[in-house]
Amino acid sequence: MIKKFLSFAAFCLIVQGISGQVFKRDAPFAHTYSIVARDQKTGKMAVAVQSHWFSVGTVVSWGEAGVGVVATQSFVNKSFGIRGLALLKEGKTPEQALEILLHNDEAKAVRQVAILDSKGRVATHTGSSCIKYAGHIQGDNFSVQANMMLSDKVWPAMAKAFKEHSDLPIAERILETMKAAEKEGGDIRGKQSAAILVVRGESTGEPWEDRLIDLRVDDHTSPIEELSRLLKVYRAYEHMNKGDLAVEKNNMQLASREYKSAEAMFPDNLEMKYWHAITLANNNKLEEAAKMLKGIFQKDKNWRKLTKRLPESGILNLSKKDLKMLLDL
Repeated sequence: MIKKFLSFAAFCLIVQGISGQVFKRDAPFAHTYSIVARDQKTGKMAVAVQSHWFSVGTVVSWGEAGVGVVATQSFVNKSFGIRGLALLKEGKTPEQALEILLHNDEAKAVRQVAILDSKGRVATHTGSSCIKYAGHIQGDNFSVQANMMLSDKVWPAMAKAFKEHSDLPIAERILETMKAAEKEGGDIRGKQSAAILVVRGESTGEPWEDRLIDLRVDDHTSPIEELSRLLKVYRAYEHMNKGDLAVEKNNMQLASREYKSAEAMFPDNLEMKYWHAITLANNNKLEEAAKMLKGIFQKDKNWRKLTKRLPESGILNLSKKDLKMLLDL
């Protein structure tokens, strides 16, 4: 199916006078809209994308902490992601990096690329033969770009939305930007997948700590809505992690607040409640723990079985009497 699409696309371009030999038969065909952006307050950088194409996030969005983010789309050259970041690391500006990437690219007329660096500088290219409606808008610390859109109102609506939601964290801000694109019709083919990537403005030297948010919806009837749901789950687990850190510092008041914040966001999530209860039990708040665990055990007996196993791993530290009391709930 993919090869058929690509063969047809290459044929159309041959008719326009562009050599069909520049397109690989297995090259991604990611017509889409996207945004690259930087949060001026935190320095965090983000790239987000939505398309009527399977798993668009594995193709379009690239980023590295302390370096920048790249969106490469339309008739995609995936190497632009890694090569673009490498050029930024060498000290090139986004404009210089983009010029180098496109210099010997025989298919630049059908490429669309946006590059943003850790200083918030941007460079964007929309090839003259990108399928209309196609275009981009650059602004302070951001660029929005789109091709094969239902109308030419899509990317202006994105730029407007990004500017209007400056009070939001960068991830939520760019999600609002993508919602604005959908309100104007978005991709003329519809919607299928979406992704969001957020990296630190400065590298910690520990790459596993520098990719802050990396969420993808590979195939869904409402990918933006599903991405929003996943981001909310991510935020809830942020509270859980903060609660765990508070426990390590023996700040049980803060830990309880963080756990309750997480549970309020997802009241039906038994695991969040469970680990909150285990933390309470470990801190001699057995009455509160028992009340929570009783409800959890009633809904799923496997949590009772897990509780019985925790002492062996040192995760639950109770006397045999207190453990039996909890297990008998």
